[in-house]
Amino acid sequence: MSQTIIEVYGAEQLCASCVNLPSSTETYDWIQAAIGRTFETEDIAFSYVDIHKPLKEAERSFAQRILNDEYYYPVVLVNGKVVGEGNPRLKSIYKALEDAGIERIRDDRR
Repeated sequence: MSQTIIEVYGAEQLCASCVNLPSSTETYDWIQAAIGRTFETEDIAFSYVDIHKPLKEAERSFAQRILNDEYYYPVVLVNGKVVGEGNPRLKSIYKALEDAGIERIRDDRR
């Protein structure tokens, strides 16, 4: 199976419309922990991208879209597809992982 990539784009500073929500890095940590409790993670790669310091050209391009207000950050992508923004929901992230063929941890392995 090929690797599934989960990217979270965000910034240290909270977005103006995200008051009272967790920071982007807190959201990244929360998503990573929640997925680790629910799914087999051998085939999942996690990545956090600071929208003000993107490293790769593709990251710069997507970060610019966020800075142009096309999306509210943090933005969560699974295999390059946006599955959540602002206050991402685990339900939509989990569905994208299942659609990518990632299996849930069986109850007897938790």
